[in-house]
Amino acid sequence: MALHRLGKDPESPNGGSPTVYLDTDSGHYLLQGWKVTDPDRLAQLDLPDHETVIEFPRRMVQFFPEVAGEA
Repeated sequence: MALHRLGKDPESPNGGSPTVYLDTDSGHYLLQGWKVTDPDRLAQLDLPDHETVIEFPRRMVQFFPEVAGEA
């Protein structure tokens, strides 16, 4: 698996997350973000045990090639 970092949150303090990655083998995106732990928010989701949810700011969609006008 080869991960390619597409972009880090320009507004994140200390250059931390969130970050968008592309797995060049599968063509899937990996998102690094803030773990959602609020029980009220989690209760509104249909979340299987083998999945997780992260919070990802809207400003980060600029790093997806489809949004940036790239192939």
